[in-house]
Amino acid sequence: MSAADTIFALASGRGRAGVAVIRVSGPAAVSVAEALAGSCPPPRRAALRQLRQGPDNGLLDEGIVIYFQSPRSFTGEDVVEFHVHGGPAVVAAVLAAIAQVPGARLAEAGEFTRRAFDNGRLDLTAVEGLADLIAAETEAQRRQALRQARGELAAVYDGWRQWLLSALAYVEAAIDFADEEVPEEVAARARPEVDALRLEIMQALTDERRGERLRDGFEIAILGEPNSGKSSLLNALAKRDVAIVSARAGTTRDALEVHLDLEGLPVTLVDTAGLREGGDEVESEGIRRAHVRAEEADLRLVLIPADVWPAIPAAVQGYAEGPGALLVVSKSDLLANQPPGDVIAVSVRTGVGIDALMAALCRRAETSLGGGETAVITRQRHRQALTEAVAYLAAFLAAPKELELQAEDLRLAARALGRVTGRVEVEDVLGTIFAEFCIGK
Repeated sequence: MSAADTIFALASGRGRAGVAVIRVSGPAAVSVAEALAGSCPPPRRAALRQLRQGPDNGLLDEGIVIYFQSPRSFTGEDVVEFHVHGGPAVVAAVLAAIAQVPGARLAEAGEFTRRAFDNGRLDLTAVEGLADLIAAETEAQRRQALRQARGELAAVYDGWRQWLLSALAYVEAAIDFADEEVPEEVAARARPEVDALRLEIMQALTDERRGERLRDGFEIAILGEPNSGKSSLLNALAKRDVAIVSARAGTTRDALEVHLDLEGLPVTLVDTAGLREGGDEVESEGIRRAHVRAEEADLRLVLIPADVWPAIPAAVQGYAEGPGALLVVSKSDLLANQPPGDVIAVSVRTGVGIDALMAALCRRAETSLGGGETAVITRQRHRQALTEAVAYLAAFLAAPKELELQAEDLRLAARALGRVTGRVEVEDVLGTIFAEFCIGK
């Protein structure tokens, strides 16, 4: 990739649509507009143009052309957008015409956003927020991603870094003027500042991974013995036939996932193989995977059939206790007596208890995902950088040592914070981040 290239791509979704947006960015963007539209309109003014190509001046389409002049564009470069009719043939013809302009080439995945980062239009947290915004499936995910894309996370991290650099200035002042009459307490002033910052970052780290969970979805594993009603319950919660329901034991051999939007919160339901001893080789592998998903899940929905209740089968006893478990009595239409309040009884056949279970799942998901609170950490790399920064701050606050070593601890902590927003040493993560984007973004 080279910044000297002019890149272009379809920026809207593929397939038939009323309108398709084709984006061009780079030094030859204006030339592309002139080649296809005859002239480039004034910046930020939509102009209706006939788009033509080649020596015979053949008409491609009639559409809107908009010019965003550098640096006031998404990428920070000259950008031209063609809003054309969204038929595949029209889009293909316009793209082919742009490719004939010298210096223009098809963009790679994430290249527009990469240029926005390289030109200082976005920091890395905003880039990640933009990727999350495009991928958001629920209202809560949209809100979190939009806050991040608009720079709220960057403001927090940059604030911490500036706080740290101010403390570092005290130590460096004591080093630079060691031979002059600089009070010894100048360097000591950094200690309470560093300790306060360390405590604030540690508080952010004790968030039970709310931001990451919201990005990935709150995972609920449905557990139980064979024929306990897991697949039937999954279908009832999903409100469609997702899993095959059979009276034959061991029908579910692998984890089956369903993604739900529960009042704006992303939830993944996982139907697992029935837990029991024995079974053939394939079923045994399914049971092994069920145990793995049970350990990884944010919530375990433990099903106990009505004809077994109140006994808890040995196969699920290890998963039926603790805050990460919710006991559900299935086939409740067969119950003689209702279970206590902390246990939910449901009947897929009659529909009784399904709404109560859905409400309980929403409450659990809302509590786990923070109830709309702004998350400071939304990715594992943020958490790793903050953990590293805290370690360096703790090293600074440990046993007294030479001022030069104290200053190095603070510099390393500042470097760790800078990596989150992309201020320093980010080449090793750029490929991974921008690979998440589609071509055209």
